[in-house]
Amino acid sequence: MEKIIRVYSSLIKRNLDKPELVKVLIRLGLEVAKVWVDYVGDKNAPESLRYLNSICFKFILEPLRDPNNSAFVNLLAPTEILHSMDIYPLFIEAYSSFISGFYCEDTFIDKATTEGISDTLCSYHKTFLGALELSVLPRLKFAITSSILCDGNSNTFRYIANRYRIPYYIIDVPYKYSEESVRYVVSQLKEMISIIEAISGKRFDIDRLRDIIKLENKTRRYLKLYLENLKNHTMPNSITLEMYKLFVTHPYIGREETLKFFKLLAEDTVRYPDSGYRIFWIHIMPYFLYPAQRYLNFNGDFKLIGCDLNFDYLEEMDERKPLEAIARKMILNVNNGDFKRKIDNIKGLIVDLKIDGVIHFCQWGCKQSFGGFMLLKREIEKMNIPFLAIDGDAVDRRNNPEEQINTRLSAFFELLNQRGKRW
Repeated sequence: MEKIIRVYSSLIKRNLDKPELVKVLIRLGLEVAKVWVDYVGDKNAPESLRYLNSICFKFILEPLRDPNNSAFVNLLAPTEILHSMDIYPLFIEAYSSFISGFYCEDTFIDKATTEGISDTLCSYHKTFLGALELSVLPRLKFAITSSILCDGNSNTFRYIANRYRIPYYIIDVPYKYSEESVRYVVSQLKEMISIIEAISGKRFDIDRLRDIIKLENKTRRYLKLYLENLKNHTMPNSITLEMYKLFVTHPYIGREETLKFFKLLAEDTVRYPDSGYRIFWIHIMPYFLYPAQRYLNFNGDFKLIGCDLNFDYLEEMDERKPLEAIARKMILNVNNGDFKRKIDNIKGLIVDLKIDGVIHFCQWGCKQSFGGFMLLKREIEKMNIPFLAIDGDAVDRRNNPEEQINTRLSAFFELLNQRGKRW
């Protein structure tokens, strides 16, 4: 399969002077991959994770199939509003990951940097902006983002909007929770909705949004049931499939497909006994990194239990006041505000899920992942939990010292074997 993808990658790269053809090739590649995961897929994966694989391709294809009814978003944009208006979100970090899956990220990143984009910018953003500069990225109707977690979002989305001359909106999310801060975010959401109505020609329906929030609440109940089941069960998993859960815990929560996935996931989990060492991953996951795949993909000895980004907000939302509920969700996200919120959330998950070891991935160009990990490391080591920090790049393969990472992972897992189970 890898050889076929590399041949296809060469075809894309050879035709970059024909951007309309490359758009077709990217979409065609994703369409074929969708068929493959639907009818062949990974036989090692449980039914729920095979379904997840399928719907993630569906979600990334929707805006590519219908760009005139789609918008650029980031991981932490308030997409419930888009779902209520039947507008497709294009999750930019996911788009960059799929470009990396085509082995094209190097060419896209190089194009971005030659056009003046800083080399120190996160490679998710550089890949995406490279697609923009190569004119292979479809022009969608508008763009929305938020100030949560990633400092690069505001500049990246401003760049997209200026380049494509489309409206964009950045939700400024206060660090501290208060009723005043909720009202502040709600006022921005209302302004954003007015812009979306004007550009899309669609009318916002508050009752439809209430339905989306109800669906999201039901979905989150299954997510919490899955967490509860994980306390005594460990199901097969892989880095790629755990990363795919970002689709359904963030931009596509509130969709019927997401609800079905978490229902299947909760049911699947109890089918597997508790076995092996429980590993928890923090921050972005480098799905293509072979040393990590070797230890964590469907490994009976070391079980990938979860990633902190998938558990950053687990509270029920007020269906009666959906805009206020979205505002609270954004302000109270553990990745917003004081870093202590993130630390406390991770410590709680370590205890609840009986974690034996923690791996923290420091993503190239991400100040958040580099800036706070020593604080987190100190707190986790106080719990007598082995902690490993890896520096690397989840998109650009050239920024990963694979031999060094392999050596450090080998030492980490050997340490776990020597110590034995923690709980």
